[in-house]
Amino acid sequence: MKRFLNRFVLTVTAMLAAAFLYVGARIAHTPGAWLALAIPFVLVWMVPVLYWGSDKDEHGALDHSLHVASYVSMGWVSFALLFTMLRDAALAVSALISAVFHMPTPIADPGPPFVVGASLVALAVGMLAAFRGPRIRRIDIPVHGLPPALSGYRIAQISDLHVGLTIRRTYVRRVVNMTRALEPDLIALTGDIVDGPVARLAPHVSSLAELPAIAPTYCVWGNHEYYSGIGAWARHFAQIGLPVLENSSVILRKGSARMLVAGVTDPSAQHYDPSNAPRPDIARGTEHADFRLLLAHHPKLATAAAQAGYDLQLSGHTHAGQFFPWTLAVRMVHAPHVAGLSREGRMWVYVSAGTGTWGPPVRFGTTPELTLLRLVPAT
Repeated sequence: MKRFLNRFVLTVTAMLAAAFLYVGARIAHTPGAWLALAIPFVLVWMVPVLYWGSDKDEHGALDHSLHVASYVSMGWVSFALLFTMLRDAALAVSALISAVFHMPTPIADPGPPFVVGASLVALAVGMLAAFRGPRIRRIDIPVHGLPPALSGYRIAQISDLHVGLTIRRTYVRRVVNMTRALEPDLIALTGDIVDGPVARLAPHVSSLAELPAIAPTYCVWGNHEYYSGIGAWARHFAQIGLPVLENSSVILRKGSARMLVAGVTDPSAQHYDPSNAPRPDIARGTEHADFRLLLAHHPKLATAAAQAGYDLQLSGHTHAGQFFPWTLAVRMVHAPHVAGLSREGRMWVYVSAGTGTWGPPVRFGTTPELTLLRLVPAT
């Protein structure tokens, strides 16, 4: 009982209750409609309250089904709330116009069917976009003074794959095959690759072991690796030959050019080990390099990375908001490095929109991506 009275649970319960009462008051006019509406809201409530922050994990088919149903419901509830608010805003504007110009209301009330239908269509479109898988996104990075040996250097970035409830073995295999077809010089995994324990997900990530045979491959941890059991995942990544850079770096050579590839821990690491904070300055080391690349899951590390003298930072974490209207909210939290290519001083920052999805298997206004970045001389 004590767990149900903590701040997180009370906050989640209050927010969902307020949303339920608002949407219900606008679209549910019978006891049966209220009951039907309650089902997705209860499903959304159950997973964070019963599973997150507790010892309970997904053990069988029932737990798996509950998680999936909860995440799908999160997507629908978000869209239902959005379309309810849009309907009310349109009716308010219509009433105002009618009052000011003494005319019949120009917008007829589309009624509850509009909210239910539009939210279901948006959910279906968003799930189709998510399960369709990543698109190749090609980005040129113009670099002043780029050594000729590095001109055209190709970096494949896989980020925020979130292998877990809905991203499974087949999806991962497709990503590996797509990466092979790109023929990169380097492969970077920028965190949140997994979303659950090794015992459950090891078979689903097995094809990632093929990446080092395609090109030199380096990883950094994201916050979800820490949530999922960082020690076990560190051992498993070592077993399948995926090197992880934790405030450390390596030197790669291409012809006469030297490229430094550094990686830092995620800011969430400090919750587990206060001494393991991300340190771009330490990761850089002291060796000479013609180009300095930093892998950092969280884009907020860009300021420290630029001060440490990197040329390019690759990040993820934001999912570009994943689906509307969170695509707008994420810009308020993570600006100026939300998604795509941006600058931090003289350093380039590229933030992937994510190769998979987290939580609701929905993409609406964003697209999962496998990114191919190419270094080119600045003109």
